[in-house]
Amino acid sequence: MRKLLFICAAAGSTAMLNGCASTGSMSKGDKQFARGQYELAIPLYQADIAKGKNAAISNFRLGEAYRLSNRIELAEPFYKAALDGGVKNADAGYRYAEALRANGKYDEAAAQFTTYATSGGNRTLAARAEAEAKNATASKEIAAIKNKYDVMPVDALNSPASDFGGTLVASTGDFVFTSGREGKKYLGNGENFNHLYAIKFDNAEAMSGGTARKLEGPFNSENKHEASATYTPDGKTMVFARSNDGSKKGYLSVDLWISYNKAGAWSEPVLANINDRTADDFSPVFAPDGTTLYFASSRKGGQGGNDLYKASLGANGRFSPAENLGETINTPGNENFPGVAPDGTLYFASDGRPGLGKLDLFVVQGGKAVNLGADVNSTGDDFAPVPMGKDAGLFSSNRAGGKGSDDVYMFKKKPLKLVTFYADGTVLEHDDKAGTTTPVAGAQVSIVGPTGQQLTATSGPDGKFNIKLDSAAANYVVRAERTGDFAARASLSTVGRKPAQDQLPNLTNDIQIPVTLTLNKIILAKAIEVKDILYDYNKYNIRPDAATHLDTLVQTLVDNPKISIELSSHTDQRGKDAYNLKLSQQRAQAAVDYIVSKGIDKARITAKGYGETRPVVTKPKTEAEYQRNRRTEFKVTRVAN
Repeated sequence: MRKLLFICAAAGSTAMLNGCASTGSMSKGDKQFARGQYELAIPLYQADIAKGKNAAISNFRLGEAYRLSNRIELAEPFYKAALDGGVKNADAGYRYAEALRANGKYDEAAAQFTTYATSGGNRTLAARAEAEAKNATASKEIAAIKNKYDVMPVDALNSPASDFGGTLVASTGDFVFTSGREGKKYLGNGENFNHLYAIKFDNAEAMSGGTARKLEGPFNSENKHEASATYTPDGKTMVFARSNDGSKKGYLSVDLWISYNKAGAWSEPVLANINDRTADDFSPVFAPDGTTLYFASSRKGGQGGNDLYKASLGANGRFSPAENLGETINTPGNENFPGVAPDGTLYFASDGRPGLGKLDLFVVQGGKAVNLGADVNSTGDDFAPVPMGKDAGLFSSNRAGGKGSDDVYMFKKKPLKLVTFYADGTVLEHDDKAGTTTPVAGAQVSIVGPTGQQLTATSGPDGKFNIKLDSAAANYVVRAERTGDFAARASLSTVGRKPAQDQLPNLTNDIQIPVTLTLNKIILAKAIEVKDILYDYNKYNIRPDAATHLDTLVQTLVDNPKISIELSSHTDQRGKDAYNLKLSQQRAQAAVDYIVSKGIDKARITAKGYGETRPVVTKPKTEAEYQRNRRTEFKVTRVAN
């Protein structure tokens, strides 16, 4: 959670109480709200609502109390009640949309943001609402990105309180993290103040075992938040975030503090020179180079909300001026909690991009922020990444099912499950005369993919063959041939057949794709009809629809290069014999010319028109019977050796 922001938010809480001209007109809830003591304000507003006292504004401020203590998901019904009650607050519609999104109601949130964008409310929020509507819609796609990471709690770090963040101090072997497991209660959210803790794991690799203890040194205080300690690689310099104590005399912002280890003792922390005293500066982390410090800040001049910045630590212990990471990282929303992997890859938390709820975790890849998906992220706050290797590390979350309000989790990218496709084929032979279809042994099978590469196999005694295909999705042509048979071909595709990663049972998975090829015996002089070769009345030119069917015959000739054929055309018995004979010859020749134009040797094909001399139906009575006689056929006249 963004705990370090609560106290500074309290400083502006009074300004949010529009409609209260003076302290005297404030309700008891308003007074606690103005002090930033939201946990005390909540039951007071609930009591006012139960009594019907200023119900609309009390509902809105109750929602605000939850939002400002980072529990906006609980604010949804109160914002709605406020709007239904006609609350006069320009922000109410926008805050309601935020609450809907925090509860995973993306369609409702998108609609509410869209409505707010044209409602004439707060101009600044209205300008953001249009973008947030698109983000809410895109969140549905993010929610579908699952099963890429294994996520498990780090039980050694977690307690019933809030536990988050962390860094391994190489020089001591300690893992230093933030926890609210003991100490004084903070009235902003009803939890304890956060402090720095350390642990030596019994099993460092598994991050298990060990006992957490308050971090030794001059870092923790009773009535301030301390969090996000980060160290230079030599363990000699430490930077951490510390809040004010909530009093008017204290610092009115969260700031970065720095301490040095000299002769085994840590110096009293002092304010780092990169703080902006009018803004919050928090969640620092050193890059592996030990000089570059990344941190979050609400200072003016950024993209909006909290932005990520970086600065360099000089030999004199002072930082260079802070540099904003720019709009490729920062958004009008909030970017918090940077984390840097050993290879320099930047991770961070943001609520200004499409995500699942509140803060989501992102990684910068190719200069773009990529959401880690619905394993690492949830509808709650997912933040404080501690990358410890490629696609692995820790993060913190207040998702359901943990020990406390925030828990530390380990994440590791799952190994990519591999898929190998195989053509699981069967070659059969059909015998028209016997009326049988039987498996064929010894047939030569070839498979050609999109690149032209040819894979081959021979069918076994049961007609079976099995050929390994390329792993990439592709379309294939499968062909089988055997002496004495027409070659057979079929199409096979692996496109769209690769299951999702979560549906694959093993790291390596074989997928068999069935395909059957049926050979037909070549019988010399047996007429074989070429279906649907149609001509316009009294014409013989090849129509486009006829060309499509002739292409099938072209393919047969390509697949069976040793055969020669006669192509014949037949008419029905209507019309004069001589005319029908001439027309059929013209049609047959036109078909042959078309086939030759496709690259078939003209010596392999002869045109023959038979007119009405060879009817299938000798005494046709119906149009369908006449149509049967109007046909195009071919027969094999020779098979070369």
